[in-house]
Amino acid sequence: MRQLGALLVFGAAALAAWELTAWELAAAEPLEGSRPNVVLIMTDDQGYAPLGRHGHPWIKTPSLDDLYDHSTRFTRFLVSPTCSPTRSAMMTGRHDMRNGITHTILERERMTLDATILPQVLKTVGYTSGIFGKWHLGDEEPYQPHRRGFDEAFIHGAGGIGQAYDCSCADAPNNRYFDPVIRHNGSFVQTEGFCTDVFFSAAAGWINQVKDGDAPFFAYIATNAPHGPYLAPEKYKQRFKAMGFAEEQAAFYGMIENIDENVGRLLNRLDEWKLLDNTVVIFMSDNGMTGGGPGQLGKPVGTSPDGKPLFPYNADMKGLKGSPEEGGVRVPFFIRWDGRLPPGRDIDRIAAHIDLLPTLAALAGASLPEKQVEGRSLLPLLENPQADWPDRYLYTHVGRWPTGANPDEFQWKNFSVRSQRYRFVNDTALYDMERDPGQTTNLIEQQPAIAQAMRAAYDAWWKETRPLMVNEDAPLSPTRPFHELFERQRQTTGIPTWKAPTL
Repeated sequence: MRQLGALLVFGAAALAAWELTAWELAAAEPLEGSRPNVVLIMTDDQGYAPLGRHGHPWIKTPSLDDLYDHSTRFTRFLVSPTCSPTRSAMMTGRHDMRNGITHTILERERMTLDATILPQVLKTVGYTSGIFGKWHLGDEEPYQPHRRGFDEAFIHGAGGIGQAYDCSCADAPNNRYFDPVIRHNGSFVQTEGFCTDVFFSAAAGWINQVKDGDAPFFAYIATNAPHGPYLAPEKYKQRFKAMGFAEEQAAFYGMIENIDENVGRLLNRLDEWKLLDNTVVIFMSDNGMTGGGPGQLGKPVGTSPDGKPLFPYNADMKGLKGSPEEGGVRVPFFIRWDGRLPPGRDIDRIAAHIDLLPTLAALAGASLPEKQVEGRSLLPLLENPQADWPDRYLYTHVGRWPTGANPDEFQWKNFSVRSQRYRFVNDTALYDMERDPGQTTNLIEQQPAIAQAMRAAYDAWWKETRPLMVNEDAPLSPTRPFHELFERQRQTTGIPTWKAPTL
């Protein structure tokens, strides 16, 4: 009654206070062991900047903006500089190099078989799991997701549709973004439509099949878009072409707007199925933005109709994909759970991909693999953003040294160490990320003690990590497993057409 009286007296201000109290009451029940469904959406090469709510001047993302508005957001969420590393860290709860991953190809993208990964952890407490889209953690059979805990696997091979390298990392031969061939639970199928539409349709169809069962579900939707090659249905490119962007740049932006449309379609289905009250929806990207598409920061990516150059937007961050700077590793991280997590709330503590497994395991009530996980559960911050949260160092290394080289020769190249306040880069630069988020002023001479502490911590971390880089001496596969399996199936049973579920 007091709250009602306050509403009558104080109006809108009291209503806002009452709503906060309601959310606080809803959050009073511990999140740990609550066993929600989980939908994790990870885009490829989008990065932090290309979203309406993050200030992008051209892209329109109404569905992602709505998800942003309904979510708790980690404003400094950090991943790896490239794709396979981030995916492995998310799956295992530890740094990618400790999973043997030091590249995205050449057998160095294969996630060690000694790791226990997220769907296997969730399975111990009764979850069913599905992956839709990009795996990129090993194309040889033992490394495939349907062998590693996923009950439903609907994926392309390699790091992108149609990619093929002189090693095991290769997609189905001559594959394309339109009507792609997909490996579905170990067998190839011929799909119809644009790849992103296909992946979201497959995910939604699977959720519809399992939503009424006894098991909670984990759906991992990992789009290959907006990774190159930059291709999109024409209707998503037209507006950008009219603005003066070249074909590839228009397609990069168009792929993001197509992702946005699919996110909206999925959220509408979850709402219709009355799942949003018992489903955590997470949106993120796998690394920093590519150069606005095929471009680079500081270089025009188009010319407006009035003759002005158009430059990529990167939210005033230094670095892009493949860089150890903030812009190479900062991504969106929105987490929505209607009725349990307050919408529109920001958490400024640094968090990372290594925190995904311990967070989702805690939600599910699952035990963590012994001596593997180095990330932290984010539940304390989700329950109280002011919770005690000791500072820590997060380590980044771009990797990608030549195959056969001694990794120790590259220890002090293309790396960074991040604390809540500082970023130490390449043994030559120190930035105060709270006062100077754009990394404009190098403080290494003014703050030598801080730099030295971060350097020493990184050196110790490298020495612990080096023995776990198990793929460094792996011989390159003389065959491409997806090519061989596809050809064998084509000649025997054929490649059946997969029809998108009617939703």
